Amino acid sequence: MEVEQTALPGIGLRHDFTTQSGKRVGVVSHRTGRRDLVIYDREDPDRACEVVKLNDEEADALVELLGAPRIVQRLNQAHQEVEGLVSLQLPIPPGSPYADRPMGDARVRTRTSASIVAVVRNGQVFASPNPGFVFAAGDIVVVVGSADTTSEVADILAEG
Repeated sequence: MEVEQTALPGIGLRHDFTTQSGKRVGVVSHRTGRRDLVIYDREDPDRACEVVKLNDEEADALVELLGAPRIVQRLNQAHQEVEGLVSLQLPIPPGSPYADRPMGDARVRTRTSASIVAVVRNGQVFASPNPGFVFAAGDIVVVVGSADTTSEVADILAEG
């Protein structure tokens, strides 16, 4: 899929693409930080049929909703394409020594060479969490590595 980027002088950037059904969709990222989701007229691609103005929280929510399935899909594709690559979804159980502690305290990458690529909490995806991200009991941690290293991460998160 081709995404076109257009500079809008004094406003910001516009990214557009055409869906498989032929609808033109765009996102205007204003210099102020506001984002507009735009659906264009099929007959006149310069005319917007619908504009939804999104504040930061709304834009983040939309990204989470649309991004979560894509992250899992891309991991599954990578798993199929790269022999030996495993992706696991591991829970932070209530008794985990890392519940209510920063992710960096677990030192997962240093100890195992596996990577935590996302954390899912109450249906919200936190992609590429930094070491300061605080785990909570019930979080689902998405880990990528070999079968052995991801198994080691499961042990670390459950037992310390």
